[in-house]
Amino acid sequence: MGLYTELFITFAKIGSFTFGGGYAMVQMMEREVVDNKQWLNHEEFMDTVVVSQSTPGLFAIDMASHIGYKVKGVKGGIVGALATALPSIVAILLIAMFFQMFRSNIYVEKIFMGVRPCVVALILAPCFGMARKAKISKYNWWIPVACAVLIAAFGVSPIWCILAAGIGGFIYGKVKR
Repeated sequence: MGLYTELFITFAKIGSFTFGGGYAMVQMMEREVVDNKQWLNHEEFMDTVVVSQSTPGLFAIDMASHIGYKVKGVKGGIVGALATALPSIVAILLIAMFFQMFRSNIYVEKIFMGVRPCVVALILAPCFGMARKAKISKYNWWIPVACAVLIAAFGVSPIWCILAAGIGGFIYGKVKR
């Protein structure tokens, strides 16, 4: 099997079996790309997460395109992005075709209510894993907590949190030296 085919199958599988958006896919991507395929090491993967968060577009597709690019250049990036998006596009088309028939079905509503807490857990699990790998310790745990509170409770733009953290990290690095 060629590397393009392997890229396509890997990212199509990730796109097919992950619910909850891009952040829910991080754990599965890491397992496939770092642990199973060894296309990237953990540090490169974390760098890819950071770059993908800061580039415009859908996070999961950005991740797949960055990883595909690292593995097989521009064509690999295109394959990764298309393979990640394709399962969602097909699912959305199918749902759109049949949604009116099931829209007011009480069982469908209950299924969606039951899925919501699972999606939250799928998003939180990779966050804890990334926090561990980012070396968040008992001394600096308050930074992501403060940012989350500022964003959720006070409506502060995440951009201001990122800028403040970057400036704070720069100053800390200068003082510590």
